[in-house]
Amino acid sequence: MKMNRDSLRDIKKPLGVIIILGLSVFTISAQNTTNANRDDKQRTQRKLIREIRSELLTLPYYGVFDWLEFEVDNNNVVTLRGQVTRPSLKSDAEDVVKDIDNVKSVRNEIEELPPSNHDDDLRIALYRAIYSGPLFRYSVGAYNPIHIIVNRGRVTLKGVVANEGDKNIAGIRAKTVPGSFEVKNELRVESSERRR
Repeated sequence: MKMNRDSLRDIKKPLGVIIILGLSVFTISAQNTTNANRDDKQRTQRKLIREIRSELLTLPYYGVFDWLEFEVDNNNVVTLRGQVTRPSLKSDAEDVVKDIDNVKSVRNEIEELPPSNHDDDLRIALYRAIYSGPLFRYSVGAYNPIHIIVNRGRVTLKGVVANEGDKNIAGIRAKTVPGSFEVKNELRVESSERRR
C-alpha cells in the first residue's frame, strides 16, 4: 500500500494531539500530587506542633514561674525559647522534644533565670496579687494560664486570658506589688488567639 504525503500528515496530526494531551494530563497529575504532598506536610506539621505543645505542658516541673515556647521550621527543626527557674527544666524540654517522631533536630535557646531570693519573694507576692480576687478562676485547674516571669526584679506576664479586661486587671495587680523595677504585660486575649 502506497502512502502519500497527505495521508502521512493525517496520521501525524492525531499523534501530535495525543502527545500534547498526554503532557497536559501529566502536568495536571503532577500538580495534584504536589498539592497532596503539601497538604500532607501541613497535616504532619500541625500534628507535630500539637505533640510538642502537649509534651512541654506536661513536663513535671513546668510551672507558673516558667515560660516555654517553640517554633517549627519547614524542615521540622524545633527552636525552644523561654525562661525557666530550674536548670533541669531546660534540658528536660529538649529531651522530650527530641524524642518526638518527625523532629529532625532541636535548638535550645531557653534562658535559665538566675537564682535570687529577691526574685523568689517577688514571684510569690505577684502570684498572690494576680491569682486572688477576680482572677482566682485562672488558678483552678491543672495549668495556670498566666505565667509570671521575674528576672532580676523585672516582671513579664505571659500566657492567654479570656478577655481584655482580665489582661488589664492582671497588669494592674502586678504593678501594685512593691519590689519590681518594671512590669510588662504580654498576656494575649483568647479571642485574638483563635484568629491566628
